[in-house]
Amino acid sequence: MGRIVGIDLGTTNSVIGVLEAGRPFVIANAEGSRTTPSVIGYSKDSELLVGQQARRQLVLNPKNTFSNLKRFIGRTWNELNENSLNVAYTVRANEQECVRVTCPITEREYAPEELTGSIIRKLIDDAEKYLEESIDSAVVTVPAYFNDSQRQATRDAALLAGIKVERILNEPTAAALAYGFDKSSSSRVLVFDLGGGTFDISLLRISNGVFDVKATSGDTQLGGNDFDQKIVEWLADDFYKQYEIDLRRDRQSLQRLSEAAEKAKQELSGLNITPISLPFIATGSNGPLHIETKLDRKKFEFLCRDLIDRLSKPVEIALSDSGWTAEDINDVVLVGGSTRMPMVQQLIRTIVPITPSQTVNPDEVVAVGAAVQAGIISGELRDLLLNDVTPLSLGLETVGGLMKVLIPRNTPIPVRQADVFSTSEANQSSVEINVWQGERQLANDNKSLGKFRLSGIPPAPRGVPQVQVAFDIDANGLLQVSATDRTTGRKQSVSINGGSNLNENEVSKLINEAREKADLDRKKRASIDQRNNALTLVAQAERRLRDISLEFGPYAAERQQRSVEVALRDVQEFLDNNDLAELDLAVSSLQEALFGLNRRISAGRRSESNPIQGIKNTFGSLKDELFSDDYWDDDPWDYNPNQERRDRDYQSRDLDRWDNDFYN
Repeated sequence: MGRIVGIDLGTTNSVIGVLEAGRPFVIANAEGSRTTPSVIGYSKDSELLVGQQARRQLVLNPKNTFSNLKRFIGRTWNELNENSLNVAYTVRANEQECVRVTCPITEREYAPEELTGSIIRKLIDDAEKYLEESIDSAVVTVPAYFNDSQRQATRDAALLAGIKVERILNEPTAAALAYGFDKSSSSRVLVFDLGGGTFDISLLRISNGVFDVKATSGDTQLGGNDFDQKIVEWLADDFYKQYEIDLRRDRQSLQRLSEAAEKAKQELSGLNITPISLPFIATGSNGPLHIETKLDRKKFEFLCRDLIDRLSKPVEIALSDSGWTAEDINDVVLVGGSTRMPMVQQLIRTIVPITPSQTVNPDEVVAVGAAVQAGIISGELRDLLLNDVTPLSLGLETVGGLMKVLIPRNTPIPVRQADVFSTSEANQSSVEINVWQGERQLANDNKSLGKFRLSGIPPAPRGVPQVQVAFDIDANGLLQVSATDRTTGRKQSVSINGGSNLNENEVSKLINEAREKADLDRKKRASIDQRNNALTLVAQAERRLRDISLEFGPYAAERQQRSVEVALRDVQEFLDNNDLAELDLAVSSLQEALFGLNRRISAGRRSESNPIQGIKNTFGSLKDELFSDDYWDDDPWDYNPNQERRDRDYQSRDLDRWDNDFYN
């Protein structure tokens, strides 16, 4: 069994952590950064780019570069708000009203889960290189207020990446695990999680290694990107007033505005005023147009006043559900880079009259907590216990379109709850079970998770048949529903996955496609790396020859230099012919030649510091040059194609026998 890791799959950035020697830590990616941008793109050559490489082409190739995918995962088209659709790439609905992302360069439409799976695969590959062992399982975090459909979709994304999800963990709960991992005191903790695309609030009691979640609330359509959007709208509106050009209609201009807005937001966390400069943002009748302006913190906070109001409501709901007051809170843990904004921290102080804890890194704390949970599952950590809750109420539709709640929100999980229902018409032979999730009284105002039908009910008057419906929620927060006719014992059960953007057949198809392409991608990557390594070595060899000639002259190590030049020509020839089979041998020969050249130059430097030894080395080198095969091979008068064969024969013959033949 491979290692279990913890993955914080974020809207803006993603992080992977692991437990090593009983301590959790974050693994840096291949680029050396501890956070990986949650961006996927395709280059002009249709090559998949993930992370920082994809982020670099956001402005130049916006149609084929995708970010903020977490807001689309597990959602239908009708559930998206206007801000979620304000992206530089094309998003549309398919025939089933599921969200699809269009990529012109590959001429394909992708489900958000498929693209998100590429991010997970990137994290896993980097972690496997660091750990030098395989990884086949992970604890993946999601916002606490993710519904069942979004959790199912997250699990599908990990499945497409070839990873088994051992546990789906709420992000605030993961942050609390990281915060209270090595604390033995008892405390009541409020976790304020404001990420790039989602907002969560959780209240927990931590006591002697037991993490007991009391209440959770949040908004999955509110995050740091909404604060960026306020700046984008302000810049675009001001530009339109001046030049009557709407920058939001141009994809590249919109992406440049988004990046400038994010940078301004970050700088205003430490400054009172920041400049915004966007040269050549558009072209008018008189030539190129630019944006040169300044944004101060007061103006920024005024633009975001409605977002601040939206942040306070979930906190009030969570406090009400838990039965705690603000004075009962002992610690506040901030999660997510957006919590660095001064207006957010000021809001928290007005709700809870204590200073937030600064002992954890808001960008990494969720991944660290996921790694702790992975250690609990693997058995490395035995003194910790986590009790989580379900974020939203679960029920089914009854007569009149009402929703009958079976499991209220903030119920500890895992949990099983059942109730008995009957038919609404006489001689009704089947009933349809329609499962809903949400807090509204009418079923249609909530989120439908799926439906199934229980057939074979014996004819009977209305209200006589008894059908028991049971809801089971596992530790991941995933739901299974069963219905049993008490008269016949007939039973029908289903794992609710209707909200996922991919059905089981699509998931299997994509997994098989990924496996088929994996070998091709691996070979393609290996050939590219092989050529790149060879080109790097050629450049090093050419530079080394040039430096030695300038420092010691062209005849300092003539024989070794000639060997390097010959090997260089071979490598370049195989590169030009794309002969990768022979290229490895040529590269090895060039490496050996360079090693010999460097050793010869090092010996020359030592001889300069020791004159007597230098004279010996000089005569020794002269002897080597005079009696080497290369020396005589260079003389055309002494060249004999059979010489090498005769030398081998001579070495293999018996000396006495040779003497006898000679004298005879």
